[in-house]
Amino acid sequence: MSNDTIKEDLKSRVLAEMETIFGQEACDMWLKPLNLYVRGKELHIDLPNKFWSHTIADRYGEAVKAALEILSGETLEIVYNIKDTDDGLPKHNEVRDSAPVYTAPRNTLPSRINPNYTFEGFIEGPSNRFAFRAAEAVVKKLGERENNPLVVYSTPGLGKTHLLHAIGNRILKENPSAKILYMSGEEFVSEYIESLQNRNPESFRKKHRSLDCFLMDDIQFVAGKESSVQEFFYTFNALFESKKQIVLTSDRTPQQLGIDPRLSSRLLSGIVTEIKRPDLETRIAILRQKRDSSGFDVGDDIIAFIAEGVQASIRELEGCLFRLTTYCNIHGVVPTIPIAREVLSDIISTEEKRMLINVHSIKKCVAKHFKIDISDFNSKRKTHSIAWPRQIAMFLSTELTDMSLPEIGREFERDHSTVVHAREKIKEEIEKDPFFAAQLNQIIADIKAVDKR
Repeated sequence: MSNDTIKEDLKSRVLAEMETIFGQEACDMWLKPLNLYVRGKELHIDLPNKFWSHTIADRYGEAVKAALEILSGETLEIVYNIKDTDDGLPKHNEVRDSAPVYTAPRNTLPSRINPNYTFEGFIEGPSNRFAFRAAEAVVKKLGERENNPLVVYSTPGLGKTHLLHAIGNRILKENPSAKILYMSGEEFVSEYIESLQNRNPESFRKKHRSLDCFLMDDIQFVAGKESSVQEFFYTFNALFESKKQIVLTSDRTPQQLGIDPRLSSRLLSGIVTEIKRPDLETRIAILRQKRDSSGFDVGDDIIAFIAEGVQASIRELEGCLFRLTTYCNIHGVVPTIPIAREVLSDIISTEEKRMLINVHSIKKCVAKHFKIDISDFNSKRKTHSIAWPRQIAMFLSTELTDMSLPEIGREFERDHSTVVHAREKIKEEIEKDPFFAAQLNQIIADIKAVDKR
């Protein structure tokens, strides 16, 4: 590699590596526009302003340097040259020999952390507060027994992955040399199989057991694969005994994963927390933040309309906002509720669509789950085997339909005060028993599945 240049094929390989770590969108926005060149043992990065300097230094500089060093076989120091100094900042590029040199701590392990997912960008609400606070506690007391492991579970699209990356970003901000790895359960299995095929399992083990923090997404993909579960068990033990942090996410509780009881008990020995569906206020806050950060011209009335219609997934919630703004930009129109209703008609749960879920379908699914007859919901029997499913069905009727309390009461041949009692009792049980909450979510999923058929 000659002075004042980086060969185009080498730069392309570095950028390709960055895409696998940070994603194409971040790479296109921050890295591809950069002018990179090597002078002696210095990697020079030309930047348009101080904002870019902070962003590149904090998020990407070390990863670019590490990849370039590996590919070129040379040890480099980073020099950031700021071109635009209209804000009164001192110029770095006019006298490069005397420019201050930022030398990032050496860490050649790509963490694969997405810089766009941070604690600051995570909207905290009643549905995710405990999980959010537990994730923050992990960073403050990395690897300490009371926070290790941290297991976060929920249905897809509610923010588990965001929290994983937020943990990684905060750790790297406070300690850039920390060895952190984010990967999915599916990738863990794939890499392990590849190490066996290459007859190099020790390299695999060394990589995963020398970490300061292991962030694994969707551990359910490891379940059912005996050899991979065993390998993860030993990896878990090695990290745990070395007081290294382990954070896992799943779409179900550790007991429901169907894994080796030894591993299941270890997962349950730390903090296990659920992220629930966000309430209306949290959904509105999420959409407002996304609108403001993206510069979308969307009124609060439309934000409220989308938030009321999309309840199950934050990912779907944000997707609706992006779809609507893209449509309006292409057609040159201002977003309105009628336009939003038309553009998002296949996603938004309007009042008409919500009415498709009725008390009969709720009774049917709850009865099937608890193995009772539908007629038992209206009987006078008060045994626990009947009364408990009846209370659950009443609660779900208040949540999933637009019927009034007296109307629901009549469906069960009870008065509205009985419905109120059932609703409060089930809410209390949800708050204190996360496993019951997961069971209830499955019943809700079954009800919605029935209505779609």
